Amino acid sequence: MQTRESAGTYDYVIIGGGTAGCVLANRLTQDRNVQVLLIEAGGKDDYLWIHIPVGYLYCIDNPRTDWLFRTEADAGLNGRSLIYPRGKVLGGCSSINGMIYMRGQQRDYDHWAEVTGDDRWRWEQVLPLFKRTENHHGGANAHHGASGEWRVEKQRLRWDILDAFRDAARESGIPNTEDFNRGDNEGCGYFEVNQKSGLRWNTAKAFLRPAAQRGNLTIMTGCHVEKLVVEQTGEGLRCTGVEFTGGGRAWTATSVRETLLAAGAVGSPQLLQLSGIGPASLLQQHGIRPLVDLPGVGENLQDHLQIRMVFKVKGAKTLNTLANSWHGKLRIGMQYLLNRSGPMAMAPSQLGAFTRSDPSQATANLQYHVQPLSLDRFGQPLHSFPAFTASVCNLRPTSRGHVRIASGDPQGAPKITPNYLSTPEDRKVAADSLRLTRRIAAAPALQRFAPEEYKPGLQFTTDEELAAAAGDIATTIFHPVGTCKMGRAGDPLAVVDSELRVRGVAGLRVVDASVMPTITSGNCNSPTIMIADRAADLIRAQASAKIILPETASLV
Repeated sequence: MQTRESAGTYDYVIIGGGTAGCVLANRLTQDRNVQVLLIEAGGKDDYLWIHIPVGYLYCIDNPRTDWLFRTEADAGLNGRSLIYPRGKVLGGCSSINGMIYMRGQQRDYDHWAEVTGDDRWRWEQVLPLFKRTENHHGGANAHHGASGEWRVEKQRLRWDILDAFRDAARESGIPNTEDFNRGDNEGCGYFEVNQKSGLRWNTAKAFLRPAAQRGNLTIMTGCHVEKLVVEQTGEGLRCTGVEFTGGGRAWTATSVRETLLAAGAVGSPQLLQLSGIGPASLLQQHGIRPLVDLPGVGENLQDHLQIRMVFKVKGAKTLNTLANSWHGKLRIGMQYLLNRSGPMAMAPSQLGAFTRSDPSQATANLQYHVQPLSLDRFGQPLHSFPAFTASVCNLRPTSRGHVRIASGDPQGAPKITPNYLSTPEDRKVAADSLRLTRRIAAAPALQRFAPEEYKPGLQFTTDEELAAAAGDIATTIFHPVGTCKMGRAGDPLAVVDSELRVRGVAGLRVVDASVMPTITSGNCNSPTIMIADRAADLIRAQASAKIILPETASLV
């Protein structure tokens, strides 16, 4: 057995240098009296394509920046398996995502408060946190902040075909909007993005770089955490550190105050399970001695499934036609080189819309990501014909999946089973959303471009046919959450309490998108920043007061 070396003793050990981990490192090291260790499995964010916005094409499904997860074959997708990108680099998913700044809806956070019994998660309580981290291009006002680290800018391009879609959406009953982030995101407009002067603005730049200048932060990259160290004390179980490998060596690190698990909706439940915290039957199946029987670890997986409808057009400039010629590619490159604008500066989706699949919905339950391009699937070449893609997703899916270890090997990938479109409600919303997209495409504002449905095809008309067609063309939009949900003591699937403390284990919190009890109504990166910012406040408050142990769980 390889001898483990000590990586030192710290007040806080943060597992994961992604979105949440970077925020935690920044906030906690503001107290110069504490020592913080940040452990990241990936490398530094020094890969050129991280920073050029269109570079997401080269970061997703790339072992340099992505964990390369895949889902299990999914019945709702007619047996297909999907790539499941998760950032494996400093900045995490903020280094490879679509850069869209989105908070979600007021009702999302009010619901969190209801299910946790903690009013601190209500919209009026989290809005100041969003504003505190935000550096909005429009300056400070009732809805936005301007002195935070998280830069929000307008996009640096426009497309006639997207303007026409926006006008067609208005003709179809979806009003124009200039701001999706005031608590009610219904409307259609261009997304605001986390960029700075035409470059991606990830959490490594925004939060980690300032923290790295402080002498009380140690960052170890290329290090894979294999197990939490959990010990029996006179007051019960306590997490006292981690075991990890890196650079061909085996390490231990000790945490005096807390260990903070920020490995994401896939990595956090996987590491808990590998450490003996999770469903006892699953752990025993893989030869792991259960320490705490927490049946919710890895359950409650939620994701936004985007149904990618493609429409051929005539007489419109799209990226398909621009990027399929050397002249066009040269023009695109020069445009970015000279003023950091044009297609190389664009987010994967430029135009957005939020609306309702039917009038019975209390708030918008659909989100559109509209792109002036089309392809068969991610990683494939753009089509040779001019086209746009209108991707529509159900913001509040009722389908639930899970993340479960496949073995006791800490280097092995877990089994990711999203169970997309597994409920009648989700299949009905999928059918309704396809019909709505067809109505928008048929509106007068788009007719000068003669849109022709290419995928899925007009031959699909009934609810059953449309839901099946959705299963053929839909893919994840990379928003997995919920696998370590927070909740009340009586919730059998709650993994953490409303202060993100793991039930039954002192000195351990989960701080990432996995704690969301329900998915937010939109892109999930900025809500994860808010969660980490709130967690830092909670951690510092507990450190300055008498430590209160989290609620207990069943000890095995």
